[in-house]
Amino acid sequence: MFPTTSQATAACAALFCCALLCGAAWAAPPVTVALLQMGADGNNIAANLDKAERFCREAAAQGADIALMPEMWSIGYTRFDPDEADAREKFYTLALATDSPEIQRFSALARELDMAIAVTYLQAYSPLPRNAVTLFDRHGKELFTYAKVHTCDFKPMEASMTPGDAFFTADLDTRAGTVRVGAMICFDREQPESARLLMLQGAELVLTPNACTLEEMRLDQFKIRAWENKMVVAMANYPKPEQNGCSCAFDSSGKRLVMAEDGEGMVLASFDLDELRRSRAKSIHGNAYRRPHRYQAIVSTERDPVWQRTDGNGNPFEPEKR
Repeated sequence: MFPTTSQATAACAALFCCALLCGAAWAAPPVTVALLQMGADGNNIAANLDKAERFCREAAAQGADIALMPEMWSIGYTRFDPDEADAREKFYTLALATDSPEIQRFSALARELDMAIAVTYLQAYSPLPRNAVTLFDRHGKELFTYAKVHTCDFKPMEASMTPGDAFFTADLDTRAGTVRVGAMICFDREQPESARLLMLQGAELVLTPNACTLEEMRLDQFKIRAWENKMVVAMANYPKPEQNGCSCAFDSSGKRLVMAEDGEGMVLASFDLDELRRSRAKSIHGNAYRRPHRYQAIVSTERDPVWQRTDGNGNPFEPEKR
């Protein structure tokens, strides 16, 4: 028996009203970043990457869209002793190519888990290795490989590496929608130009692998990067005893989304992408009222003698030559 016209009309109207009500109640899920505050097994690459996989699986099980590792996780940010014979050369042998099986396993894992993964490592590069992060999207595609621009040249290890030459952003597909993501690494966040350049490239979320003690001033500085550029910033650090934890994230208003304690573990930072975009659209900060035509001096390579330094290897620090 088929329904009458009036019955069919009533049923359609009911379905339409239901759809409207459901649509009004539905909201996009938040974007969730898992900050993997892991303790490393020294420079044991195999053990470290196995541990990262376990943490990534747990992050996916908890609903994360992105998993972020601490800085140079492949080697646990293990420094070498410059006074030890052949230490530098042994350090260089730990470098991994981006297309190596060790790094590409996280492409396959991202695809399996339906979750983006930012894997950090000592990257094989000529003439010297780099401090890098590769972002794989949830389909396993490499979106970018970023190398730390502001290497810590005041220390022997990073003075013995090749600095990056550019910042990158990319559109990341998540369950909440497409979000524009960039990256900076540790000391990059202490240079305001890093976050500013990412903002100018449209970054809405900046992933920040880290390997240093995060005290009050550095945390405040990181919070300000979010506020002045109207972006979400998320940082994964090492726990004690390597560092002091405090992996954290801040939204575009400078509000703390999450902060870990000092032990090993994982914390999740979630934010509303639509709310972030509404905030950016009405903000007086970011790129709203800047005067870049007045900033010519900011790209000058000239330095007053008070700022001249030597690097961690005892050589004059000449950034334009690196």
